[in-house]
Amino acid sequence: MVEHLVILKFKPDTTSEQLDTFLKRVGGLRDKIEGIVDLSAGANYTERSQGFTHGVCVRFTNKAALDHYLPHPAHVEVVENCIKPIVDDIIVVDYEF
Repeated sequence: MVEHLVILKFKPDTTSEQLDTFLKRVGGLRDKIEGIVDLSAGANYTERSQGFTHGVCVRFTNKAALDHYLPHPAHVEVVENCIKPIVDDIIVVDYEF
């Protein structure tokens, strides 16, 4: 299995509607892309986040499934239209377990 973690910090002028759309669209990828075992996304609720406000965790069957996910049109569309316009900083970690 492979875990794909994405930690995001959004621009200060990002609206709650944009964040709601981001969470809904990211969550919708679970049913659109083969190889996803589980997907969760949500807002941070602690003070330990160093300004990062949201996280996404996607679990894949294997590395090949992650490789299939990254260029998949559904994923690219969400990144280009729902994340890039509002993101200020991002951290991505992928690991196999």
